[in-house]
Amino acid sequence: MTSTPTRAGDPPGPGANDAPVPADPAGPGRAGRAGRVARYVAGRLTTALASLAAVVVAGFFLFRILPGDPVRAMTEGREVTAEQREELRRQFGLDQPLWQQFLDYAAGLLRFDLGTSFQYREPVAELILNRLGPTVLLAGTGTVVAALLGLFLGARAGWRPGGRGDRVNTAVALFLWSVPTFWLGLLLIVFLASGRGFVPGLFPTGGMVAPGADGALETALSTARHMVLPVATMVAVIYAQYLMIMRSSLMDEKGADYLTTARAKGLRDTLVRRRHAVPNALLPTVTLVFLNLGQVVSGVILVETVFSWPGLGQLFYSGLRVPDLGLVQGLFVVFAASVILMNLLADLVYPLLDPRVRP
Repeated sequence: MTSTPTRAGDPPGPGANDAPVPADPAGPGRAGRAGRVARYVAGRLTTALASLAAVVVAGFFLFRILPGDPVRAMTEGREVTAEQREELRRQFGLDQPLWQQFLDYAAGLLRFDLGTSFQYREPVAELILNRLGPTVLLAGTGTVVAALLGLFLGARAGWRPGGRGDRVNTAVALFLWSVPTFWLGLLLIVFLASGRGFVPGLFPTGGMVAPGADGALETALSTARHMVLPVATMVAVIYAQYLMIMRSSLMDEKGADYLTTARAKGLRDTLVRRRHAVPNALLPTVTLVFLNLGQVVSGVILVETVFSWPGLGQLFYSGLRVPDLGLVQGLFVVFAASVILMNLLADLVYPLLDPRVRP
């Protein structure tokens, strides 16, 4: 079929000016990437919620098999009749079947109600909020100092692996990493805080603030002095993780082409390490920092117990001694939630820093 030619001056035929509209090449790509990101985030959130649900179930039944009777422990040394003990059991819901106790506990968690402490007779959420500040202060300071120290030493060790500095730093870090936290804390108390040791009485043996501290400045200085030994104990135990990760990452980066190009441009070895190698080697440590933030909060139990630091760790220890089921269950959920939340943040932040792992 042939088209009829038009003469000059004749109006154009139908569809003559209907030029095809070019498609937006960025449209489908952006929509597809947004869908992949949404599925990635939804998958990570689902995994986090499933992990938290598993922790709640496991924690509830785990603490139910602890030896000891909470009511008997609370009434020990007091003239209490059997009827009064039964009344206490009824008040705390311990007279209900185990499945009914779990359903009541799960329903309370959905309302953000962690229950009531048996020994303190206060809501667990209020007790946790009152003790959260000292724990965050101690754990945050220890994590920051450990990360800075470990990354600095790891960068120096990884840049010249096998050297004297590498061997000494790695050996010391691994030795301290293997030392039990409570034992190291007790050693520091003996040598630096008690009446014996190298410098007796240099630091306080426990607590957070001296009893006679008055005023903001004096309180801050007293708190800093009380923090020295607990923070030193935490840093000595965990900084090896940052050192080993940084050392391994930097050793992997040493043979990269961009470092060869930087050296060919005449940059000094120190500048090549600091400006090019270290920033790229830092990426794997981001995940470790987030993981440790969650684990350190739950891992300060021994440190706070040894140094009588008034935080969540000491509160958890006091709950285990009774056992205060409401208190230890609530703290267990908080500790687990902090680890799960930090894992989730690491999964969400890492793709923003490293385009190679973006969904």
